[in-house]
Amino acid sequence: MSQSNLKHLETIKENIDKSDALSEKEKSDSFKRIEEWYNEDKAWESLMAELSEISPKVKTYLAELGLI
Repeated sequence: MSQSNLKHLETIKENIDKSDALSEKEKSDSFKRIEEWYNEDKAWESLMAELSEISPKVKTYLAELGLI
């Protein structure tokens, strides 16, 4: 995950936490979804990195597909 995306994510979490308009359940559910998304994004980055290490050809294919 890029640093700018991570900063945006932290800003979103902070604002959700400070919100008076959301119930504690809504806040909790939001934090869970953010955490799930973060973990899935990290897993995707790891997969792309591992595939890229297999061969320069694989890295080229991934780049051509716009995945890296």
